[in-house]
Amino acid sequence: MPSSRFFTFFQIFKYCIYSLLMLNVFIFFNDDWAASGHLFAGGVALRDLFQAFSPTIDTASWVVLLLLFEMETYVLSDAQVQQFKWRLHGVRFLSYFFILLSFNGYWDKAFELYQVHPVEASSACQLVDDQTVYLLTLDEFEPLTTDNCTELPTEGGFVRLDDTHIIADAVALEDARRLAWVDVINAAAWLLIVIMLELDVWLQLHDGISKVVFIASSASKVVLYSALLAAAIYWGWKGAFIDFWDAFLWLTAFVFIEMNIVTWREETEAEDEAQEHAAAT
Repeated sequence: MPSSRFFTFFQIFKYCIYSLLMLNVFIFFNDDWAASGHLFAGGVALRDLFQAFSPTIDTASWVVLLLLFEMETYVLSDAQVQQFKWRLHGVRFLSYFFILLSFNGYWDKAFELYQVHPVEASSACQLVDDQTVYLLTLDEFEPLTTDNCTELPTEGGFVRLDDTHIIADAVALEDARRLAWVDVINAAAWLLIVIMLELDVWLQLHDGISKVVFIASSASKVVLYSALLAAAIYWGWKGAFIDFWDAFLWLTAFVFIEMNIVTWREETEAEDEAQEHAAAT
């Protein structure tokens, strides 16, 4: 009975993690909506959609992909996976399409932070108007007013992001750039991980994952997961709690997927050994 209770608790915990990731889609949308009003003063055009809402689209696509992996590695039998193969592939294709577009959005956002021009002002108070906002950190802004303009540092001067009403000092801009590149590296690491997971699933559905391939795949993923953990720690250190929390949830969720694959592999090997034993006797 204890093992049965533990299994039930484990499944509840796993699906709670998945549910929290779904909730993060709405949290990121709220943040993206607020930031897009500053980054795209003239409104978000269709061509800017993936840059403005990269975290939202990316997270939603990853949630769908995560559920697909859960279905293939745990919920569905091998026969059912083969039966629904093309439907699963269709949804997977759309997920990867949006994930790649979101990755491009992260890249564009990082690049945009280098498109700046200096502002000739000895004090931020000279720049106060109805539209100007100043950059706190990546995707966080505050309207520039006569009450807060004196709090901004003057050393190093100010820059304005091209085609926006956003000004920034050197320290805040460099901080935002670093966070933007962490987003790019994080997204790239996740893409490499799912490529290996896709290979794991494909091999398991065909001839099975050999010991050599399994060890090589596991070692490579340890390096990538370590990079993701480093990104999460950096976000936590910079006070970006939602990014830290989201990264923690994703790492936990994909540990479950990795466990599913290990269990699936062990069950397949046990079935093969049983068949070989039966044939021998």
